[in-house]
Amino acid sequence: MIDQFAEYSHAIAALAIWALMSIILGGLSTVGRTAETRSDCGKPIRDYANPVYRRERAFANAVEVSGPFIAATLAAILAGAAPFVVNLLASIFIAARIAMAVVHIGTENQPMRSAMFVIGWLCMIGLAISAIWAVF
Repeated sequence: MIDQFAEYSHAIAALAIWALMSIILGGLSTVGRTAETRSDCGKPIRDYANPVYRRERAFANAVEVSGPFIAATLAAILAGAAPFVVNLLASIFIAARIAMAVVHIGTENQPMRSAMFVIGWLCMIGLAISAIWAVF
C-alpha cells in the first residue's frame, strides 16, 4: 500500500518537517518569558520589539496554518493530484515557512514576513486546487 504514495515522498517529508518545525517553534515560544513580559493570560505582552513576543507569534502563526496545510497536502495526495505539483508546492511551503520563522523571530521586518506568509498561503491554495482538480 505504501508504494502508491512513493511518488509523493517530498510532500510526505514536508508534512513531517512541518510537524518538527511546529514542535520546535512551540518550545522556542516559551523561552525568555518572565512575569514582567507576560500579560494576565500568560502570553507575552504585544511588543514586536521584544523577541519573546515574536517567538510566541511565530508559533501561533504556525499553529494557525497547520490545519489548512495538512488538509490541502493530504487531500492532494489522496486525490492523486500530479505528484510533481504536490511535491513542489509542499516543498516551497516549507521553505517559505522556515524563512518566515527566521524573519519573524530574528527581525521586525514586516514586509519580508508578509511576503513569506503569502508564498506559503499561495502554496496551500495551489495544493487545495490540485486536489479538487484531481477528483473531477
